[in-house]
Amino acid sequence: MKRLFTLLLILACVGIFAQGKPIKNVGSKKCKICHNKAEKGSQYKIWESRAHSRSYETLLTDESKKIAAKQGLKTAPEKSPECLRCHVTGWGEAGGYSLDIDETNARAVKKNKDLSRVGCESCHGPGNAYKSKKTMLKIRSGDIDAKNLGYVKIDEATCTKCHNPDSPTYIPFDYAVRVKEIDHPYPE
Repeated sequence: MKRLFTLLLILACVGIFAQGKPIKNVGSKKCKICHNKAEKGSQYKIWESRAHSRSYETLLTDESKKIAAKQGLKTAPEKSPECLRCHVTGWGEAGGYSLDIDETNARAVKKNKDLSRVGCESCHGPGNAYKSKKTMLKIRSGDIDAKNLGYVKIDEATCTKCHNPDSPTYIPFDYAVRVKEIDHPYPE
């Protein structure tokens, strides 16, 4: 029996390591390294000039405080899970934005600040498994299935996780129109 248990334990560990690293958020600054060059489409600069990059800041306004009170939230909008799930990157996910970080850990503080907005991974999925140039080239060539690495192909469902009637500030959402407003293509 002990031998069987040991064998099962070994197989379980092999299975875990075979799956690779857990998929987690790394922050938009990691994407900026490759996606900020003009010849590659300047996606980071385009994103940075749009409202998603300032989504957390809206939670700090008096208007957001009024909305939170009207919704009956017991915490400030910038500390409320109901608001954070759509205004930051990776709320409730591995490596995502968190209210509980070690303030003495400069790296953790810096990363958390980077995640305090609707960043690249909010739409494209947690990036630690696909962030390298080598991996991205294999995805583009079709040698790797991006879904297996957590990469999300954007569609209407991606956007309507947040842009839906459950939001207290909902404005009817026309995906075809709105996706063009945030378009940041990668040139072929």
